[in-house]
Amino acid sequence: MSNAPVDNGRRRFLTIATSVVGGVGAAGAAVPFIASWNPSERAKSAGAPVEVDISKLEPGQLIRVEWRGKPVWVVSRTPKMLEQMKEHEGQLRDPQSQEPQQLESSTNDYRSLRPEIFLAVGICTHLGCSPQFLSGGFGEKVEGTDDGFYCPCHGSKFDMAGRVFQSVPAPLNLEIPPYTFLDETTILVGEERGVA
Repeated sequence: MSNAPVDNGRRRFLTIATSVVGGVGAAGAAVPFIASWNPSERAKSAGAPVEVDISKLEPGQLIRVEWRGKPVWVVSRTPKMLEQMKEHEGQLRDPQSQEPQQLESSTNDYRSLRPEIFLAVGICTHLGCSPQFLSGGFGEKVEGTDDGFYCPCHGSKFDMAGRVFQSVPAPLNLEIPPYTFLDETTILVGEERGVA
């Protein structure tokens, strides 16, 4: 050990310099660490609204799109489909859609913003299976109704407004996702801007 006097100025300088370098290093390590908490671009896009072009959708046709990892059905209902929906209301579990699995703007007889265009999340409310769209063959499942959705896993049946029939395992009507019409042929699924 040296008997040299202690240089307090030098000691103070080294302490301050070391603290500054350590602080800059900690901040440099913290910035990417905190940034890693933000959702990835892939995760952001998974929840993003989806535009659907319905210009080529034929009457009676169903198309599927994916939104938030779920299948969303877009159906162009024919006048006959709309008329038949009124004839079986007494057989439905929740004909007036009192349960809250649809938009407030869709709590009408058709459960849609426009009667001829129907959107629903294509997942059965019983155990999460994906029902089949039966166009013209639904009468075998429900007498007097030509079209509807049938879940072959456990036999749940839904009409063309996604309303569940009585005496089936599914407890609720199909979920209606938030959506809006951007124009006559474009729907934005995942965002509700008001009735178009």
